[in-house]
Amino acid sequence: MSATAPYAGPSPIRRPLAAAALLAALVSLVFGLLLAGAGPASAHAALTGSDPRDGAVVDTAPKEVTLSFSEAIAVGDDSIRVLDPSGKRADTGAEPKDLSEGSTVRYGVALHTGLPDGTYTVAWQAISADSHPISGAFTFSIGAPSDTSVALPSQEAGGGPVGVVYDIARYAAYGGFVLLVGGSAFVLVCWRRGATALPMQRLVVRGWLTLTAATLVMLLLRNPYTGSGKFADAFDLAGLQSVLDTKPGAALVSRLLLLGAAALFIAVLFGTYARREDEREKKDLTFGLAVGGGVVAAGIAATWAMSEHASTGIQASIAMPVDVLHLLAVAAWLGGLASLLVALYRTPDIGSAAVRRFSAVAFGSVVVLAATGIYQSWRQVGSWSALTGTRYGQLLILKVALIAVLLAVAWFSRRWTGRLTDTAVVSEEKDAEEDGAATEPEEAAGSPADVAPERAAQLARQRAVLTATKKKRIRDADPERSGLRRSVLAEAAVAVVLLAVTTMLTSTEPGRTEEEAAGGATSASAPAAGGPVNLSMPFDTGGQNGKGTVRIDIEPGRTGSNDLHVWIDGSDGKPMDVPELKLALTLGSKDIGPLPVVPDRLAEGHWSASGVQIPMAGDWKIDVTVRTSDIDQVTIDKNAKIG
Repeated sequence: MSATAPYAGPSPIRRPLAAAALLAALVSLVFGLLLAGAGPASAHAALTGSDPRDGAVVDTAPKEVTLSFSEAIAVGDDSIRVLDPSGKRADTGAEPKDLSEGSTVRYGVALHTGLPDGTYTVAWQAISADSHPISGAFTFSIGAPSDTSVALPSQEAGGGPVGVVYDIARYAAYGGFVLLVGGSAFVLVCWRRGATALPMQRLVVRGWLTLTAATLVMLLLRNPYTGSGKFADAFDLAGLQSVLDTKPGAALVSRLLLLGAAALFIAVLFGTYARREDEREKKDLTFGLAVGGGVVAAGIAATWAMSEHASTGIQASIAMPVDVLHLLAVAAWLGGLASLLVALYRTPDIGSAAVRRFSAVAFGSVVVLAATGIYQSWRQVGSWSALTGTRYGQLLILKVALIAVLLAVAWFSRRWTGRLTDTAVVSEEKDAEEDGAATEPEEAAGSPADVAPERAAQLARQRAVLTATKKKRIRDADPERSGLRRSVLAEAAVAVVLLAVTTMLTSTEPGRTEEEAAGGATSASAPAAGGPVNLSMPFDTGGQNGKGTVRIDIEPGRTGSNDLHVWIDGSDGKPMDVPELKLALTLGSKDIGPLPVVPDRLAEGHWSASGVQIPMAGDWKIDVTVRTSDIDQVTIDKNAKIG
């Protein structure tokens, strides 16, 4: 509904222009503050280093493997596994040792002694401080690289069917919270008579049921979501106990306890409060319900703030209460919008005063959302590159755009609100009185002895249908109320999408952290400076059309994984196809290699190979074998500095 102040008469032309200018200034301020500098912030933990490094070749077997992370993590017995080339465990299987010092978060696992040469795979999985599961894998080699039978997991932590159901439950939990808190606030603040309306009662109760069911599902799925990914483990009592010992598990249990208090609040709101006739007593009860309900709502919101993004990174003590305010403002605005939609369609006796009161509530909610959203965005993004180049930043842009659309639609709702009168309501009440007066003689004329029960029930149903039809006709004849219903319905549709995007943001790695992780991964896997390698090597196989030039590009030209491209040009300078092309890389100073590379043909005269591992920096000799016929071939070589 309208996010502006209550209507105060017809708006001049300059008011829409001023509103548009204010919105543009607000959006500019949001993105301007996003770019303010700040110290490092974290949300999802990221692997920032390892010993041995990814792709490294060590002369002797290390005693342990250590991993460094950008923030605190929770680990279990199998959080870090080291597998030999045959896929057997090379670590001792003990729980990872906490080697953290100061702000450095580091964990390690001991390895068996006497490990043979070959390529080893390190697979790790943990839980970030913001409750999200993280995982990854890398390889290192002892002596020299070798083939390995280990297949790296294709499914990320928190993925698969369990992840899908968990994410649905997360969205349902936010939706239930919005309906529960926003619907209750709408009744207490905007439309107290709504406490007696059955549709309003159903809306709030369904919000409570949705939030409760979603919380139970998340609690049960927490163990497989962060671990095996199997639904059967949802009922593993040992796994459930381990979940209860974590911060996310404690938050979910706390939410269930608070929902018990919320159930008592709902019972009083739609029971004692709805039946109270004395205005003075009702006013006192309104104050008590508002205070108690506000405490419960803030507590439920805090279960998100204390276990997700707001609880980690810089200024956590400020970010958590700001996140609580943000969630409460979202609930008051979007939940109130859903309540107004139900009231307009299902309870047509809502008056214009209640609609205008919600207009004021919506305006206050948008102000709070703007202030808290700016702070959260600055904290989680922090740069233009993170805003435009990360998934979190792109979702944030989409969220701001949806809010702008929602405010634009709300402006039309405000116009209908200004024209709204209570004529239709008065007409309906008068018509209902006339219907009652008209039925009194009929009821007086008959008696239970004169009218059969079946006939009485039939007459009652007919009267109900006639009354509902008459009310609908009166409502449809009120263009202002009909226009308001359409605009509020459009707002609600946008709000559903907005809530979905907001839920996705809570489970997406913030842009600042993603850039930090990318930088850490680069420094961990490629500590030596490097750059693209470009080589040109003439060849002559001695046969017909056996002369040409081989051009090789290696990117990024550092230790770790590289992409290799080969082009062959004939003596006429045009692309040349050959029956066979092979490469090998050798680092003579360390007795590494030759490491064979067999590129795939992409186009005429163009071959490519991805994932070419350069285990360490040095002066590498690149051998290229070119065969131009069944008997004509030549091997040429050239040295290149890599890493």
